[in-house]
Amino acid sequence: MSFEQIIFYTFATILVFAGLRVITARNPVHAAMFLVLAFFTSAGLWLLLEAEFLAITLVLVYVGAVMVLFLFVVMMLDINLAPLREGFTRYLPLGGRWLSPLLWNCI
Repeated sequence: MSFEQIIFYTFATILVFAGLRVITARNPVHAAMFLVLAFFTSAGLWLLLEAEFLAITLVLVYVGAVMVLFLFVVMMLDINLAPLREGFTRYLPLGGRWLSPLLWNCI
């Protein structure tokens, strides 16, 4: 296994982990920080493909502008998530009934 493959698999593993943590993190600030990690690792993958312009554009545009704005809004709003989570179990069967035909059509 070459050095490039080791770096690729390392970046890919970190990217998958960060992507999973974005959707499973309970704190929105932590989710945003994992999204920043996912952006940086995907920029590293672009660098492995020798697409330096795309990598720096990803870092500058998404991490430098969009994520800073998102973090600023999340921290300023200080959303209380407890009332939002209360109705989750009540609407779970309804969501399952909508999701199962959609997943069935994907197969």
